[in-house]
Amino acid sequence: MTTWNNLTAMAKIEVVVDGDDVPAVRDLFLDAGATGYTAVSGVSGFGHHGHHQGKLLFNDRASLSMLITVVPIERAEALIAGIRRFLDGRHGVLFVSETQVSRPDYFA
Repeated sequence: MTTWNNLTAMAKIEVVVDGDDVPAVRDLFLDAGATGYTAVSGVSGFGHHGHHQGKLLFNDRASLSMLITVVPIERAEALIAGIRRFLDGRHGVLFVSETQVSRPDYFA
């Protein structure tokens, strides 16, 4: 791992999916060794499938959610491959970026 200003490089994985798919994506994160994640429900935006409003009508499964995790770079490739297979044929989008963290032990 490289460090910069006492920070450690990690991979940030963000996935936007239908609310019904949140448990499966969460399981992919945890199975890949992620030590935690952040879930944001009621995500709104405009994309390939048109406009999505972020308001929750009856439950959090009727809207889009974004799940975010940070993993060591060496764990990212397998996790990305699993998410890509999962998204095949489903609505959703995957974002991957390098990030820097101040407490790498939180993510190992």
